[in-house]
Amino acid sequence: MNNKDPLLQPFQLKHLTLKNRIMTTSHEPAYPEDGMPKERYRAYHEARAKAGVALTMTAGSATVSKDSPPVFNNILAYKDEVVPWLKDVADSCHEHGTAVMIQLTHLGRRTGWAKGDWLPAVSPSHRREASHRAFPKKMEDWDIDRIIRDYADAAERMKAAGLDGIELQAYGHLMDQFWSPLTNTLDGPYGGSLDNRLRFSLDVLDAIRKRVGDDFIVGVRYTADEMIQGGISREEGLDISRCLRDTGQVDFLNVIRGRIDTDPALTDVIPVMGMKNSPHLDFAAAVREATNFPTFHAAKIPDVATARYAIAEGKLDMIGMTRAHMADPHIVKKIMEGREEDIRPCVGATYCLDRIYQAGDAFCIHNAATGRELTMPHDIPKAEKPRKVIVVGAGPGGLEAARVAAERGHEVIVFEAQPDAGGQVRLAAQSERRHELISIIDWRMAQCAAHDVEFRFNSWAEADDIRAENPDVVIIATGGLPDTEVLEAGNDLVVSAWDIIAGDVKPAKRVLLFDDAGDHAAMQAAEIIAESGAELEIMTPDRSFAPDVMAMNLVPYMRAMQEKEVTFTVTYRLRDVVREGDKLKALVGSDYLESAGHLDKSRIVDQVVINHGTIPMDELYFDLKPDSTNLGEVNYEDLIAGKVQHQINNPNGDFQLFRIGDAVSSRNTHAAIYDALRLVKDL
Repeated sequence: MNNKDPLLQPFQLKHLTLKNRIMTTSHEPAYPEDGMPKERYRAYHEARAKAGVALTMTAGSATVSKDSPPVFNNILAYKDEVVPWLKDVADSCHEHGTAVMIQLTHLGRRTGWAKGDWLPAVSPSHRREASHRAFPKKMEDWDIDRIIRDYADAAERMKAAGLDGIELQAYGHLMDQFWSPLTNTLDGPYGGSLDNRLRFSLDVLDAIRKRVGDDFIVGVRYTADEMIQGGISREEGLDISRCLRDTGQVDFLNVIRGRIDTDPALTDVIPVMGMKNSPHLDFAAAVREATNFPTFHAAKIPDVATARYAIAEGKLDMIGMTRAHMADPHIVKKIMEGREEDIRPCVGATYCLDRIYQAGDAFCIHNAATGRELTMPHDIPKAEKPRKVIVVGAGPGGLEAARVAAERGHEVIVFEAQPDAGGQVRLAAQSERRHELISIIDWRMAQCAAHDVEFRFNSWAEADDIRAENPDVVIIATGGLPDTEVLEAGNDLVVSAWDIIAGDVKPAKRVLLFDDAGDHAAMQAAEIIAESGAELEIMTPDRSFAPDVMAMNLVPYMRAMQEKEVTFTVTYRLRDVVREGDKLKALVGSDYLESAGHLDKSRIVDQVVINHGTIPMDELYFDLKPDSTNLGEVNYEDLIAGKVQHQINNPNGDFQLFRIGDAVSSRNTHAAIYDALRLVKDL
């Protein structure tokens, strides 16, 4: 342990000693059940506490009022029954020396009315937020009084639960909707001048302090610059920062820059893959310099080097590494043990956040144990008996299978037809903007090397090659090939999105890209085509574009393509492609008018690109299936329950046989890695 490491120095926050400078900032992974942080929630935070994080800020946007219904399964801080559940979380984390706080908020207009108790959304104006679409009620005096009481009630519950403090959310939510001239059209004491616009927040702070006293930490996470004409300016944000400090009721400032009322704005606040790392660090440092007050910050700070620099240079007092801790909850432990090279890197894929904004729960694209701590291990236990495991395919699923099997103590050999590992991930990472994906592969290769996994590259494995190894277990992770057989006629005239991404086919001058898979492959191919200068139309039979790419990841694609004036066409289906001279004629129909047959619509183009997922490369699996003891069968009940696969369908078989990832069906990187982890952890 390096006792001089800036990240490992304690920080005194009022009466509370934080044991180092690393925290996970408030975020809601959408794990509550019935609005309560139950066992799954506790296990998630406890895993990070065990590994040494100083402060875990739970519950992004825990809601204080019934007219602030959750938009992604947030904690209901307005219910008394939340207290014992949060006490369990706090006690579990305190046992490991980790401080526990919670973020409280009223969402204001950033919610919907057709949720919860069907109460109208409220805000200091009638102006709708684009992302959540509710037209709010303009608040009356009794709304203001009621919500101030709700904040105080919720804070009192948090103290009763044994938490160390709270953080009030003021970026995009009700509190800063009062602050911003763009969202506050009130007259009288709560509208107009900056002093008046801050009055609601100051009244909330005053009410909270009367309930919780001075021996309870209270901070604010807030935007100090909305970065939009007419909104909170940088100068006004610094005034707000000093005002919060001078109240004497706030113990720390957690600085945000930007706004979150649209998908592009949100993505600038929380940058995704390919965007600049730590873009707002210097701005947060300017707030700290202007206030000389405890300052926290997080915004795409994925690596230890940047975090260490921020603390060493006095830019921040506490550094948030939230998505990084979803990728690897053991960051602090590995720093302390001098094993920084073993940290599983956050690649910025933002699969975690995009899932919650699509009403799912948060998962890391390449740590399938995150959010599944009750059933999936972050530390792989040793097997009772070593076995010989053959893995065919070195994509993300195959590498995860090899890594986990090797950590279990098994002898592992990996066959890979290509000269390098990575599969579709390596292909996707050829894009400069998505290059960070390659860390998914590089980290696993390093872990496999540390556990003596044998790789046989440029090896197209046949059934006899596998049999000759006398394995105990064979795992087929051969992935899939692009499926372009989707047309009624003309399948031989099209190319796949992967052909474009790989560079095997160059974009033509006028291109129609038909996407009914809705994933990254189509958008990545489209970006390449648009950048080539081609005239591009993207067509989908869906009612929206790229649903599997999801909101935040779609932003960089849309920015790149809208600059190139790409045409987007929804709800139409490509039916046929035929030759017409040296061109292609694309015939277009619609699922909405199937009874009419082909519509009188067509496109004359130079190239048609299809994105329709993949077809499994499963020939080897079926060649080996008769020789296996389980005949390829997976007992799903045992798999889900975390039990060993003991299925015996062929007593004369020589080995167990399984397949994972796209070798089963076209899915995604997380699914392949999860397939591998939950199967191999019990082998």
